[in-house]
Amino acid sequence: MANLLNCQHFSQRNCTSCQWLEKGYPQQLAEKSDELKRLLSPFILQQTEWLPEVQSSLSAFRNKAKMVVSGSVERPILGIVNDEQGVDLTDCSLYPTRFHSLFPILKQFIGRAGLVPYNIAKKKGELKYILLTESQHNHAVMVRFVLRSETKLALIQREFPAFLAQLPPESVVTLNIQPQHSAVLEGEKEIFLTEQQVLTEYFNGVPLFIRPQGFFQTNPNVASQLYATAQRWSAELPIQHLWDLFCGVGGFGLHCASALQAKNSKVSLTGIEISPSAIASATKSAHQLGLENVKFASLDSAHFALNEQGSVPDLVIVNPPRRGIGKALAEFLNELGSPYLIYSSCNAHSMAKDFTNLSNYTLEKVQLFDMFPHTSHYEVLTFLKRIA
Repeated sequence: MANLLNCQHFSQRNCTSCQWLEKGYPQQLAEKSDELKRLLSPFILQQTEWLPEVQSSLSAFRNKAKMVVSGSVERPILGIVNDEQGVDLTDCSLYPTRFHSLFPILKQFIGRAGLVPYNIAKKKGELKYILLTESQHNHAVMVRFVLRSETKLALIQREFPAFLAQLPPESVVTLNIQPQHSAVLEGEKEIFLTEQQVLTEYFNGVPLFIRPQGFFQTNPNVASQLYATAQRWSAELPIQHLWDLFCGVGGFGLHCASALQAKNSKVSLTGIEISPSAIASATKSAHQLGLENVKFASLDSAHFALNEQGSVPDLVIVNPPRRGIGKALAEFLNELGSPYLIYSSCNAHSMAKDFTNLSNYTLEKVQLFDMFPHTSHYEVLTFLKRIA
C-alpha cells in the first residue's frame, strides 16, 4: 500500500512514530474497528448501536508539537534524536501549516538568547525541548522552552520583546525548568514571559482554556465531534444532576450542562479533576458560558466518588487516563444507581476491563473517534444504561 503522506523521514526510518503510515486509511479504520469489536464483544447486545467511525484529516490535524532540541546554538535542530543524531522534523506533515513559518523564528531566538541545546551524552547545555500548541480559534500559540536551569533568564528577557512581536496576538510563552538528566519531559516550575497565561479555544461554541502542563486533545476537529456527540446523547435524557469525573478542562461536562440547562435551568454539574490548573480553566469556562449550579473541584476522581455522600447523579461521565477507572471505582459506580453512564476512553483494553465490573449496565451505543491517524491508537465514546 502506498505511503499516504510520502514521508521521507518514515521511508528512511529516521522517524517511525506513524507506525501505520504504509496502510491505506480505510484499512487503518477497519483494523481499529475490528479490535474494538473484539474487545467489546462480551458486552455487545442486540440493541447495542454501533455508530460509524468519526474520521480524521490525514495531515495537519495536530494542534501541538513536542520537539527535542539538538545540534548547536547557531544551527539548532528541532525534532527528535535518533541514535544520538538529531533529526529535523520541522517539515512534519502532521503539524499545523502555520507552524512552518514559526520554526525559523524559534531557531533565530535560540541563537540570539544563547540557548545551547542540551547534549544528553555530555550532560551539557540548557535547552532540552520546545513544546508548541496552537489555538484553532484565533491561531495564537503557546511556546514552552524546557530548560535545565534559569541561567539564561536575563538574556532571554532581553531578546524576548523582539521574539514576541513575531508571534500571533494573545500568544503564551513560558520557560519550564527541568534540571534532571532524564527523559522526563517537563519540570514543576513554569515561568511566564507573557501576561497572557492561557490559550483560548472554542469547540461547538464552548470556550475551553489551555494552560501549560495541562492535558488537551491533540486533534481539535475530531475532539470537537467527540464532545458534540456526548452533548447530543445527554440532551435526550431526563437529567437533573451529572458528574464529570476525570474532567480535565471540563470539555464533556460543559458541553452536556450547557445543552441540558438550555431546557432546564435547575440542572447541576459537578466536575472533578486532580489538576488545579485544569479546574481553574473549567471554572473560567463555566463562568464565561454563564452556567449556574456548576461546581468544579481539584480532587482525585476515585476518592471523590467513593466518599461522596450527596444525592445519586442521573448521569456519570468518565474520561480516565489510559489505565481506565479501575476496579474500585467501577464497582462503586456499578452499585451507585445512576441511570446512565458515558465512558470516553483512549484505551479500549482498560475500558473493556472496567466494563466487566459494570454488570448492572447494558452497552447501548459505541462510536470510534480516530484521534490518532497512522497509529494503532483511537478514542471511543460509549453510552451505558442501567438495567431496570
